[in-house]
Amino acid sequence: MIKDIREVLKLLPHRYPFLLLDRVLELTSEQIVALKNVTINEPFFQGHFPGEPIMPGVLLVEAMAQAAGILGLSRLSETNAAAVYFMGMDRVRFRKPVRPGDQLIVKADVLKQKGTIFKMQAAVYVADQLVAEAELLATLNAGKRDAGDEP
Repeated sequence: MIKDIREVLKLLPHRYPFLLLDRVLELTSEQIVALKNVTINEPFFQGHFPGEPIMPGVLLVEAMAQAAGILGLSRLSETNAAAVYFMGMDRVRFRKPVRPGDQLIVKADVLKQKGTIFKMQAAVYVADQLVAEAELLATLNAGKRDAGDEP
């Protein structure tokens, strides 16, 4: 199930410059594969680092969390959730730098879920090479969700 940027905007409350996914390539109840094209126009490259632009690792974690959030929301019918909240991360590793022109493939898989809390294994790849990975913890919350407002 491919979701373009319009559909991603309906699922996540994030907006430019903090929306870090361009499209969802695959989505099942257990796994997501998303894409982010990294351009030199990203605002963080102005200061990280001049002359040697590298995407901050914390933003790679955020991209993984956003993908995991969409995956969590895809379980909506199973849980009646309206929002996903990031709770924590473990085993975070940065393997290679991400530079302008790279295309990120962001993957997340559900490891386990207990009630409204779930744990996911997430990873970011560039050209089939692992650049970052983490275990993420999140919760699904009921109630009105703010995401989906038209940009």
